[in-house]
Amino acid sequence: MNYISPPDKQAYWEAVWAFVRKLPSGKVATYGQIMKALPKPVGTSEEDYRMSASRWVGAAMAACPDDVPWHRVINSQGKISHQSGVEEQRKRLQSEGVLFAKDRVDLTLYQWQESGQLEEPMQPQLF
Repeated sequence: MNYISPPDKQAYWEAVWAFVRKLPSGKVATYGQIMKALPKPVGTSEEDYRMSASRWVGAAMAACPDDVPWHRVINSQGKISHQSGVEEQRKRLQSEGVLFAKDRVDLTLYQWQESGQLEEPMQPQLF
């Protein structure tokens, strides 16, 4: 399967980082949740966005600045996705009160729900 890149990678990454910076301590978001919360970049088809954007979010998180709470982003199974930094991510989440059942976070308890949990809603952005 071929995945495309965002038309303006840096602009998309900036939008991802802005979203993640607003996640409250003790809450997590999934890659797909972030993708769905961001507007589809201009020039990207719905199908291409649906097929590729979660990977775009992952790439943004792999390259995030130090002020982005990267540890609050996990996969849709409630697991830590990448191999490097697993222990550090788990440690950071646990220090915020997020508990693991074996290797998973209970998303019904810890997943950030968009209804009013952010101080201000994400504004639509054109890429």
